[in-house]
Amino acid sequence: MRKNTTKPKKMAKIIDGKAISSEIREEIAEKVREYNAKTGKLPGLAVVIVGENPASQVYVRNKKKACEQIGFNSWVYEMPEETTQEELNALIDKLNDDSAVHGILVQLPLPKHLDEEQVILRIKPEKDVDAFHPANVGRITIGNPKFLPCTPAGIMELLHRSNIEISGKECVVIGRSNIVGKPMALLLLAENGTVTVCHSKTHDLKEVCKRADILVVAIGKADFVTADMVKEGAVVIDVGMNRNAEGKLTGDVDFKSVSEVASYITPVPGGVGPMTITMLLQNTLRAAEE
Repeated sequence: MRKNTTKPKKMAKIIDGKAISSEIREEIAEKVREYNAKTGKLPGLAVVIVGENPASQVYVRNKKKACEQIGFNSWVYEMPEETTQEELNALIDKLNDDSAVHGILVQLPLPKHLDEEQVILRIKPEKDVDAFHPANVGRITIGNPKFLPCTPAGIMELLHRSNIEISGKECVVIGRSNIVGKPMALLLLAENGTVTVCHSKTHDLKEVCKRADILVVAIGKADFVTADMVKEGAVVIDVGMNRNAEGKLTGDVDFKSVSEVASYITPVPGGVGPMTITMLLQNTLRAAEE
């Protein structure tokens, strides 16, 4: 009888965002207790949501719950769809002037008739815990950040706490949004990664991806990255949150095939997602401490 000589496929290690996130939240909760003992105050986060976007409402509920769990003050301001720019601006001004509020977050996207850029500029940079204000983006660019953008900062924590070396590695980021792609590239660069940013106009995307030791995918296309685009032993970070034909939550990476090639991979859900809110809490604590 012939022996089966085919080696069993080696599967990638799962980077567990839930476990790492709860570890960091415990550390934040301890710092909140110290801050409270020293000042008699609690860090405070105000979240503003305009309209009835169901995904935004879920995020806001999760943020409020996370704040309560680690001992923050939190306020949610729900405004109707027809809110005017003047009304929204007036609320932001009020929160800017409230000393109990250390962080302000306006949930994006806003209804079409409202100007997102105006809103981002309106929030005081020292309360801009999303790190979207040009003053905070500028500080990240020169390597002297006050706050780090939540999703890219969460990804860096996943890499650090999984003992993944960044210095000298080929890092490829697919997606160039202001929220994930661009700041992600800057944070990897700050840790001496050699960074390439890909987008819809990139020639021969597959070949560029195959060079990556660390591949970060943030494009919003379900199962876009397949095993033939990934270098053997690469670290694959999936930022995507999509619904497939069956309505199941799925990432930008074809998890099943890529996990047979990669050395580390983040799942969806349970990978990058939990880290985003955790980094928001970290930024709010920092705002309070300063």
